[in-house]
Amino acid sequence: MNRLEALHFLGLDEDATPEDIKTAYRESAQILHPDKFATNKKLQDRATEQFKTLQQAYELLMRDGGSRARRSGSKGSQKASGRVESYIGRKRTIEARLAGIAAARAQLVAQRDTLSDERRSALTMTIIGALVAILTVRRAFGILGILFGIGSVMVVTGVVRLISSHNALSSLNEHIESLNAEQKRLIQELEDLGE
Repeated sequence: MNRLEALHFLGLDEDATPEDIKTAYRESAQILHPDKFATNKKLQDRATEQFKTLQQAYELLMRDGGSRARRSGSKGSQKASGRVESYIGRKRTIEARLAGIAAARAQLVAQRDTLSDERRSALTMTIIGALVAILTVRRAFGILGILFGIGSVMVVTGVVRLISSHNALSSLNEHIESLNAEQKRLIQELEDLGE
């Protein structure tokens, strides 16, 4: 990874200050931290890889001294130019973060929809299993006894899947809420920049 790739990964321009780099790193770390996805191994693995890349980018940029100062022009024009570039850089950083949040939310919502479908099928399995078990409970011999056993297993399996999907859905909803809160904060920051 080179300096430009590291800056791009953090959503920053070439003129990013060390403070811009630290801020972008902290915000990205909050979004990508693998612990946020502890209930989903696949998402946690993906977040771990992206988090490693984030750390590599941050270390490279901080080792490089943050940004390279411009040496041409007067100090006054450099300060004014720096403020404009800092504003533009910060705005781009926020916009990049908002795009990242939108992508992360889209993935989480798709996963939430899949888990909702799984929860519905688990509920259906539980109900059918309970009906089979209730209808065959008095005749525990022969084929009806086998049906009673199958119905009982369906009830237990359905309940376990219901609990599992409910817990995973709760975790996903928490992640989506934290992304929504982060999005609102960034939108407010973007609006404050415009004023």
